[in-house]
Formats: sequence, structure tokens, C-alpha cells
Amino acid sequence: MTGLGSTRSSLKADADEGSVTIEFNGDTYTRTLSRENGRVTFSGDPYLEDPAVADLFAFLLENNEARRAVARGENLRDVIMRPIDTDRIEADIAACRRERDDLESKIERLETLEQELPDLEAKRKNKRDELASAKEQLKTVRAQLAELDTGAEESRTRKQELEEAFQDVRDARAELEQFEFDLETEQSTLAQLKNERDELSEALADTDTPDGSPDELAQQIDHLRQRKESLDETISQLGSIIEFNKEMTEGAGVTIDSVGSDVTDTDDPTAALVAEDAITCWTCGSDVQSTQIESTLEQLRDLRADKLADRNDIQAEIDDLTSRQSQIQATLREREQMQRRLSTVKSEIESTQDRIDNLASQITEKESEVAALEQTAESIDTADHDEALELHREANSLDLRIDRITETLSSLDTEISERETALTERESLMAKHDELSDRLVELRTRVDQIEATAVESFNDHMETVLALLEYENLERIWIERRDKQVRDGRRKVTQTVFELHIVRQTADGTAYQDTSDHLSESEREVTGLVFALAGYLAHEVHKEVPFILLDSLEAIDSDRIARVIEYFEEYTDYLIAALLPADADPLSADHTLIEGLE
Repeated sequence: MTGLGSTRSSLKADADEGSVTIEFNGDTYTRTLSRENGRVTFSGDPYLEDPAVADLFAFLLENNEARRAVARGENLRDVIMRPIDTDRIEADIAACRRERDDLESKIERLETLEQELPDLEAKRKNKRDELASAKEQLKTVRAQLAELDTGAEESRTRKQELEEAFQDVRDARAELEQFEFDLETEQSTLAQLKNERDELSEALADTDTPDGSPDELAQQIDHLRQRKESLDETISQLGSIIEFNKEMTEGAGVTIDSVGSDVTDTDDPTAALVAEDAITCWTCGSDVQSTQIESTLEQLRDLRADKLADRNDIQAEIDDLTSRQSQIQATLREREQMQRRLSTVKSEIESTQDRIDNLASQITEKESEVAALEQTAESIDTADHDEALELHREANSLDLRIDRITETLSSLDTEISERETALTERESLMAKHDELSDRLVELRTRVDQIEATAVESFNDHMETVLALLEYENLERIWIERRDKQVRDGRRKVTQTVFELHIVRQTADGTAYQDTSDHLSESEREVTGLVFALAGYLAHEVHKEVPFILLDSLEAIDSDRIARVIEYFEEYTDYLIAALLPADADPLSADHTLIEGLE
């Protein structure tokens, strides 16, 4: 364990340093333990960077948490799901959902563009027809002007003067129309900006300033997590103490000598009766009543239950504070974004208003210029003056109309081309959207899949192992995964729990439900081992560490130990078991045996 990377090891009391070297697959891994100031520190280059999952499901020593969880009757689901970073999964789900929502908005926009495309194409066709008609009209007007010029006896100077005058009018009107178009655009922009400003102001007014600081909440959360870690350690220690003392009171591992064993027949009968119920305490060495030990154990159980309730209360408070912190951070980000945008909009409003005022002045000046130019053109005296003037005006109007239609057509061509190009991306966007949807399903079902895999694995292997070990009257051990209302601090929540069921059979074949408290020590150890194997397989631990280590199997008889080992070695590349010589004898001869280790 130490060489592979676990920190759940210690130095012998008389040693200040110890080391381990492992050669595996052509690589060498080293680990050194040193005692400094009463503490053991680790250094070197172990096989695993993070041994947490291996400690749970691969290093199956006596104090292994998966094995002990069965013995203590704890919620097995908590042990199986411990390696899963549910907070990270939730963050991945949120990020994936945001990206998918963005893609959905883009796809919906593309669908809108596609629906609008026929109207744009129809509008472009109409504009093309309108352009052709305007050009035809201009051609007719110019022909009429040519005929009129041919029949007139005016000097070429007057004709040239008239043409130049109308060209000036035409140019001035074109500039005037451009100013008016720009003004209309700026006024529309101003209206949109003012509307956005009002909406942002209203939204900011409706958004309350968060009560509390994320940094302060982070400090509170860190403090609570430290308290929770301390409670976790205390609960684990209490569990070990309770389990150890429970085994001691049941006579598992230590022979309890009654202090009455030395009382002779001539001693006080009352003292003998009292002594029969007294035992030597294995912790302090004094003589105590067995009821006192039971009472102490009950107090320890009550204390552990209180600590569990405290831990649940702290976890509920951590969850509440974390949720509140996230809400405050989201609100602050939203307010900051709105304030930045509001400031930008106000600046844009001022700039737009300035451009509008400037355009209004330019339009007034240009209108005066157009009126003066028209007056100049009208003052030029030519033959057929009125008819020529009217034809020139019409030609001028048609020229401007043709320019405007040409600009509109150019804009339509660009817009249609851009939409057609954008629509070519829709297929790839939809494919990516499907990938994100599949990813969301995978993330949402990942926890369920691991739970289901672990339960199915445990039930299948437990059925096979029980058949191999042939326990008398033990018919079946299986896990049921179900939702249960539990109290989490001050509230009730729905949690998934793994409920362990034991079915026994009487001599006449009648089956009945039993509890884990009634499992023999051997049955309990086998159940814990199979549960750890289920975790090893559900989390695919073999991909990271191809080892399973077994120790403290003495509660199981030697023949059954051999069957358990032969069964386990099917599921890992390397199985290492620490056995007493008598327990190793039933194993087949093809196993590698290492003797003489201390």
C-alpha cells in the first residue's frame, strides 16, 4: 500500500525511517517514511498520485472503509459515490446547458433567416423589376430631351449651361436624400438606445442589492468545512471504537476472563454472584460490570449519532451558504454587466444625439442650397423652356430613384448571400447541438449509472460467492437502491440509499428477512469484501491500479478464504493476500508464496 501511494501506513515504534521500492512494468517506484517531531512524513515517487479510490476499493485491509461500512450498517451508497465529484458534474452540466442554449438560439435564428429568405428574394425581384422600369423611363425622358434639343435653335452655350445647372441640382438633391436617410437611421438608433436605457434602468431598480459578501460567505464555508472534516474524523474514530468494543464484548479476538474465576467454594456466595457478571476491562485493566461496558457502548453510539446529526446540520448549512454565495455572485455579475451596458448606452445616446443635431443642420443648409440651385436652373432662358425644365426635373428624379434602387439591391444581395452562407452552417450546428444533448444525458445519468452498476455488480457477485461458500441457512444477501426521505439538518430531503437485505432459510425451507446485525463475523467480512469488489469494478479501479490487497481474513475459515481468493483473482491483474500459514494451506500450489516477512 505504501509503495503504491497510500498514506494509511505507519512506522514501527522503534524506527525513525522506513522505505519501500516497487519494480513494476519496467518502472521503479519508491516511498520513504520519516519520523519528524513525532509525525510521520512521506516522500518519494509512488505508483499512484492520488490513492483515495484505491484506499476505498483496492486496499482491503481490516480498517478498509468499504468493509467497515457493511459491518457498521452505514449507508453503502455514500461509500460507493465518494470518488465522484458531484459538484464538478453539476458545473459541467451547467456549462454544457449554456453552450447548448446558445446553439439553440443560433439554430432558431437560422430557421428564422430561412423563413425570411423567400420574402427577401421576392423583394429583390421586385426591386430588379422596378430598376428596369426606372431605367426604361429615364431612357424615354432622355430621348425626349434629345428630340427637344434637336428642334431648338438655342445656342450650345445655353444648352450646356442648362445641363450643368440641372446636374448641380441633381447632385445637391442626392446629398440631401443621403442626409435625410442618415437622419432617419440615427433617429431609429436613438429610439432603440433610449428604450434599452429605460429597460436597463428599470431592471437595475428591480434588482435588489445582495445582502452579504461572497468573500465573507467563502470564509464561513471554509470554516464549516473544517468543522465537518473534524467531525468526520471523530465519527470515524468513534465507529472504530464501537466496532472494536462490540467485537470484544462478543468475544471476537480476546478471551474475557471473569474476575470470579479465582473465587473458591469457601468464598462469600454474594461476592461470587457479583463476580460472575464482572469482567476485566481491556482498555484500563480494572474489574467492571458487563452492564457498565454495555452502557458505555450505548453512550458511544448516542455520541456518534449526535455527531452524525451535527455533521448533517453543518452540511445543510454549507449547502445553503454555497447556494446563497452562487446566487449573490450571479446577481453581482448581472448588476455589473447591466451597469456597464447602461453607461455605454448613455454615451451612445449622447453621441447619436450629436450626430442627429449635426445632420439636421446639414439638411437645412442643403435644402437652401437645392432651392437656390433650382431657382438658378429655372432662370435660364431657352426655347421650349418649360417643357425642357420639366423633362430635366423628371430625369433628375429618375436618376436619384435608380441610385436608391441600386443601393437597395446591393444591400439585398449582400443580406441574401450572408443568410445563404449562414444556413450552410446549420447542419454542423445541429450536429454539435446533438453532441451536447448526448453529453448532458451522459452527465445527468452518470451518477445513476455508477449506482446501478455497483448494485448490480454486488448482487451478482454476492449470489455467486454465497453459492461458493455454502453458508448454512444464508439464502441471499442483496442491495436495493431506493429513494428515501431523510432529515438533513433542519429539513427533509430525498436521498438515494443502498439498503442491504439478508434472507435466511430455516431447516424446513421457510425464508425470512434478517438484519445485518445478525450476520456472523465471517458472513459480515465476506459481504464487506464483495461490496468493495463491486466498487472496484463500478469505478473501473483496475485501469488505474491493477492490484487488490487482502488482509485480516482470519474471521473466515481457511477453506472459504481459498475460495474467496480464487474468486477475487479473476477481477484483477495482481491479488496480494496476507494469510496465516494455516489459512494459506488450502490454496492451490500455483500461487506465489512469500514467507518470513515481518
